[in-house]
Amino acid sequence: MYTYKTEILTVGTKWFSDHADTNDTEVLDRLLNERAAEGWEFVTYDYMATSKQVKGAFVITFRKQQ
Repeated sequence: MYTYKTEILTVGTKWFSDHADTNDTEVLDRLLNERAAEGWEFVTYDYMATSKQVKGAFVITFRKQQ
């Protein structure tokens, strides 16, 4: 059986585009590597832009064997 953990990782301010950029993916990579070192396995992620397209966020799910 697994324990699941979902995190929201807010990314940088977007002025002209709601897409993730290189800095955003570097922050995501850092979080993934930190959680892996804690024993969490990456399951899935999704990028969500806000309705005003000013900021976005990654919704990331991890799991760990109980």
